[in-house]
Amino acid sequence: MIQTIFRKVISGSEDFTENEKEYLVPFISDDIVSSENGIYKLNSKYRVGVIKIKNKVATLNDLDNEHRNLKLDINDLNGAYNNDLVLVKRVFNPRSSFKAKVEKILYTNASSLLVYVNNGELYSVKEGIKLEIKKDFSSYEDGNIYVINNKTFEIEKEVGNIEDPKVDQFISLFLYDELIRLEKYLDVEAKMDDINPRVDLTNLAFTTIDPASAKDHDDAIYFDVKENILYVAIADVSYFVKENSELDKQALLKSTSIYLPNKVLPMLPPALSEDMCSLKENVERYSYVFKIYLNKNNEIEKSELFEAIIKSYKKFSYGRIDRVIEGNLDKYNETEKEIFDYLLPLYEITKKIRAKRLQKGYDFISKEYRQKLNYNLELESISIEESTASHQLIEECMLLANIEASKKLGSIGIFRIHDEPSFQALSKLVDEVNLLGIKAEVKSSVHETITHIQEKAKHSVLVEEINDLIIKSQSQAKYSSKNLGHFGLGFDSYSHFTSPIRRYSDLVLHRMLKTKKIPESIDDICEHISANERKVDQLVWDYEDRKYARWAKNHIGEEFKAQIVDTERGLAKFYKEIPGLRVHLDNYRGEKLFLKIKVIIKSVDVISKNIIGTIKNV
Repeated sequence: MIQTIFRKVISGSEDFTENEKEYLVPFISDDIVSSENGIYKLNSKYRVGVIKIKNKVATLNDLDNEHRNLKLDINDLNGAYNNDLVLVKRVFNPRSSFKAKVEKILYTNASSLLVYVNNGELYSVKEGIKLEIKKDFSSYEDGNIYVINNKTFEIEKEVGNIEDPKVDQFISLFLYDELIRLEKYLDVEAKMDDINPRVDLTNLAFTTIDPASAKDHDDAIYFDVKENILYVAIADVSYFVKENSELDKQALLKSTSIYLPNKVLPMLPPALSEDMCSLKENVERYSYVFKIYLNKNNEIEKSELFEAIIKSYKKFSYGRIDRVIEGNLDKYNETEKEIFDYLLPLYEITKKIRAKRLQKGYDFISKEYRQKLNYNLELESISIEESTASHQLIEECMLLANIEASKKLGSIGIFRIHDEPSFQALSKLVDEVNLLGIKAEVKSSVHETITHIQEKAKHSVLVEEINDLIIKSQSQAKYSSKNLGHFGLGFDSYSHFTSPIRRYSDLVLHRMLKTKKIPESIDDICEHISANERKVDQLVWDYEDRKYARWAKNHIGEEFKAQIVDTERGLAKFYKEIPGLRVHLDNYRGEKLFLKIKVIIKSVDVISKNIIGTIKNV
């Protein structure tokens, strides 16, 4: 059906049904399709076609036979897979004339569809298109959601009703092909029965520092103040998850844990992620440890990597350690004092390491919005998480371990890479900040340009917004078997070593470092986990956006403070009561980027997560 619609658009046909015209409305509003005198045309920047993937090469088989098929970077598919119908945007690339990226998946050839009932008709949840089927659904309750067979249209599963917030998890998991998260966990018999000798570090007062709600503790640290030696202990997941086992295959398929506002959907069974692998307080645990020797200038002199047994003497939250760093020790016992006695000097050292790192890397300041849900899984409030002193302490320790791990790899391994932004992205960034009143210019290097903008923005009331623009201009980090450096962190070599409980990449790296062997399928592994990482991010955003929509539906007609965040699509974002909520403005008339406005919520569609608002007094 969707393919038919776009074939009509491409051919310039005027023969569209009302449903087809309604489907094209959002494409018109996003300037993808134009409409004039009943004739629809596809913007020349875009192509529509079917993705074909063979031997790691992706090709767009264009619906317009007059166009040549486009080759796509496998990392630019935006979650699309073989035989999916997609919308592709062509962007100018000075190195190879034009580059194309998947903008939107229009249709996927899955065997099942997620649908909902509206006035006796079935509509697809993903596209919002009415299905032309003969079966009568007039007696079915509006808002009921079903999984149906897309060939026979028989109901395979009754999901629930859209009025029930409990359906949100299933919707997001289905739309992003992650229903494996709902399957029963594999049985695990994990025992600490290693016959090989391990270094016994149980006499060292290791500590974990995590969010207060954390159940999986990947990392613990200890600092020997006298010898200036940092120990970074990481859960030894590779001991319990053997390569090519069923547990390993499932972990690769998932490739990462999913962190929803109300729960974690772990990569590994809870018996491992929350118990035998987790560096829990006062329990001996197997770990893979970096012993990092620092010199008087706080530079790494050498490092040792070995398998060990450790015991976390205390589990701390970031908030508690922030108070300690600020001098508010609260009540403490002897064990806690022993830990504080090395954490405080370690913090001073990591501050210096961080300052030196930022001479080449970047401090991309951003806020993370954390949704708090009530017992009924409805949005209750938003907390804002910022990088505090305790976060930075742990971050610098983990960065040191990650760098040392990458150095122990050869020319082929598993690296975390990040390209510098293109000249076009940098020029656009400069233009955007200039429009905001920041007099910036493109300097002789990318680093100089970005730090120049950050310095100029320090005295602006829009410092946070400008940091968001800087982050938006960056390319996306990914995994690669070849070391291409990490631009954002300013590292020539970087890997992910410190989170094997929740990231498959780290688990693979541990195995490589232990066995000195590289999996034959390392390129496929890097490709898969990079794509899955992006897909999981989108899944979480989908889930959170539906929670925002539910909240907005209960506040229709009310007025809120917002800020223009997208001038092309007329989008505003709440910044006070429920920060992070995005609303489409139905009376947007070109207001300035980041202009603060008052918005009245007009209508909400929970299925599509679309929130419509009106700028007050415009």
